[in-house]
Amino acid sequence: MKIAVLTDSSAYLTKEQQEKYHIDVLPIPIIWNGNTYRDLIDIGYQEFYQKLAEEKDLPSTSQPSIGDLQKKIDEYVKEGYTDVIVITLSSGISSYYSSVVSVARDENRIKVHPFDSKITCAGEADFAMLAGRLIEAGADMDLIIHDLTDLQKTMDVRFMVDDLGHLKRTGRLSNAASFVGTLFKIKPILSMDVQNEGKISAIAKERQYKRAYKHIQNDFDNLTKVMPYKIKCTFFDSLDPKKKQEWLEDYSAKFPKYLFDTSIIGPVVGVHVGQGTMAMIWCRDLNDYFDKDGQPVEGMNSKEVVDNEE
Repeated sequence: MKIAVLTDSSAYLTKEQQEKYHIDVLPIPIIWNGNTYRDLIDIGYQEFYQKLAEEKDLPSTSQPSIGDLQKKIDEYVKEGYTDVIVITLSSGISSYYSSVVSVARDENRIKVHPFDSKITCAGEADFAMLAGRLIEAGADMDLIIHDLTDLQKTMDVRFMVDDLGHLKRTGRLSNAASFVGTLFKIKPILSMDVQNEGKISAIAKERQYKRAYKHIQNDFDNLTKVMPYKIKCTFFDSLDPKKKQEWLEDYSAKFPKYLFDTSIIGPVVGVHVGQGTMAMIWCRDLNDYFDKDGQPVEGMNSKEVVDNEE
């Protein structure tokens, strides 16, 4: 058995992570003024947000090219792979997962295993890295899919945007109608129902940034302190490194037993949330899926997040 891991650029894995865990990435296209830009290939992180601030016309996104997906599968077949796990961004915000399911149904040279992350950015990255680590440790497909599904039970997200208009414009906010006429001086707090449909919704609103920040921190504390396992949390931003560092330092001081990391909200996701967004995704520490010798632990059954605000 030879297993490959393929995800898309909205996971925003670093080059080092891709190489370390042997993860391949398909870029997601951004359509802007009649031009197509491949995420983080034809348009960079800082370049995108600068352009977003200056341009009158706003961009849209597509799903990864099915032609590119098929080409990648052809490469895997030639290289002798028996299986490929395709970890997609949430089906609640993209049709890509259903496209991968269709490709998998028609492919008989290699087994294609679509996995709907029900999330994006750092959460999607966590799934890809866990899959890569499990393959490296010799896990079979049944165990890999089991552990990815188990990790999904433990995952939750909070984020705040400067402007809900981007999510409303691109149709990615599931309860946008309930916020009409209430956006002035409001800091909406958003989440994704990772254990359900993977859709984005505004779950609360505060009058000030400080109150919104405290609200999110209280949610994080309440939802993680009852868990009988270690927590990994990643902070990620749309070009606001100073604020991200402030979040990282504050949380690291208040929750010293947790593992914290950082990432970014790159161009494709930035199309939908805009600049000034701060986010955090947490889940069970990936190290828990391995014993002290680095071997996969069988039969993981994690306590599921029950997010009452969603």
